[in-house]
Amino acid sequence: MRLGTGIGWRPEIAEAVEDMPGIDWVEVVAENVCPGHLPESLLRLRERGVTVVPHGVSLGLGGAERPDEGRLASLAERAEALGSPLVTEHIAFVRAGGPLTASPRLEAGHLLPVPRTRDALDVLCENVRIAQDALPVPLAVENIAALISWPGEEMTEGQFLYELADRTGVRLLIDVANLHTNHVNRGEDPAEALAGLPLEAIAYVHVAGGVERDGVWHDSHAHPVPGPVLDILTDLASRVSPPGVLLERDENFPEPAELEGELAAIRGALDKGARGRAEAEATTAGVPAARPGRREQGSPEPARQRLALAQTALLSALVAGTPVPEGFDRVRMGVQARALAAKRADVVAKVAPELPVVLGAEYRSAFLAYAQVRPMTGGYRRDALDFAEHLLLAGRPREARARRELREWWLERSGPTPRSRRPAVRLARATRRVLLRR
Repeated sequence: MRLGTGIGWRPEIAEAVEDMPGIDWVEVVAENVCPGHLPESLLRLRERGVTVVPHGVSLGLGGAERPDEGRLASLAERAEALGSPLVTEHIAFVRAGGPLTASPRLEAGHLLPVPRTRDALDVLCENVRIAQDALPVPLAVENIAALISWPGEEMTEGQFLYELADRTGVRLLIDVANLHTNHVNRGEDPAEALAGLPLEAIAYVHVAGGVERDGVWHDSHAHPVPGPVLDILTDLASRVSPPGVLLERDENFPEPAELEGELAAIRGALDKGARGRAEAEATTAGVPAARPGRREQGSPEPARQRLALAQTALLSALVAGTPVPEGFDRVRMGVQARALAAKRADVVAKVAPELPVVLGAEYRSAFLAYAQVRPMTGGYRRDALDFAEHLLLAGRPREARARRELREWWLERSGPTPRSRRPAVRLARATRRVLLRR
């Protein structure tokens, strides 16, 4: 299956993507589209024969629990609605706690790395098989960027991905920007990672930009693609012809001409790699590549228990202020914790855009203070409601008009049906009675 050159479809650049020359396919964040109400832009692209691939971010295939049936059904529904040839997700965990650890469930709100250990691989392989059985089209999984490293890892990234693909038959979505991120943040050699990959399993490739702050590379998807990322793409293309390559951009969208320039640079990197591949094939024809041997899978249940305890301890330290588990870099853990809180603030501002309007300049500082004492447990929309309730119970905002607007916003959205559609408002919980008196 050849996808060609694509770009991540986002509502902010929908019109530009439709008008952009040379776009063979687009990728859409699966959780951001509703199968029964697809954006008109996506429908027009499909009518023109442009392939649309849903890219999930919330399954948590690398988590200790088995994939949620409801989330799998939603991803399958989107693949069918979009007529997609495959779906993609991440090798990451996004939540922890719950029944396996008899502790409160915690949400990261972002993708966190799984340890490259036998336990984590055994659990991931079983989770991937469960997802494959539930989806109507093939699944590809993506390597992620990381700010932190797990202590006691047993495999390199290449070895981990190779064995995952070998044991499950899953396809791989290789993000070369994430390989660059892990090179800067974790000292991992991108060429070594590429050398260990089962190149025949690559479904497509992601390319994106980021920014370096205080020696840490942040995979922001909000900056131009840097030269080192294009160099890794060239290295990859010198080893294999990727079926598809896609440019990701999620924030700070530039003018269409700049995006087209980045796509041209991506095509140039691919062409350069293809020339190198042709030269290499002429000199190494007939020489088989060395591959690691397959290892036996361990029992998944004890592995799930051990992985659950480790991931819960890590996530609790990041979002609930518990002690940093032994072996982790405390400075990097602080960077990751701040990044997760900032991500929460940004996404809540998107799903509930009225909050920054009502709170004004106070929004961000107020939310970050709230995030320090209230881990996310039920997704971003629930987080927005809990944040508003937290402020109101504290008598904030100080300005009466803003507090009244925030209270009305919270009351409108906190019940089972919108307040405007209810014939009478019956506030059952004590907190609501308190809010009505304020």
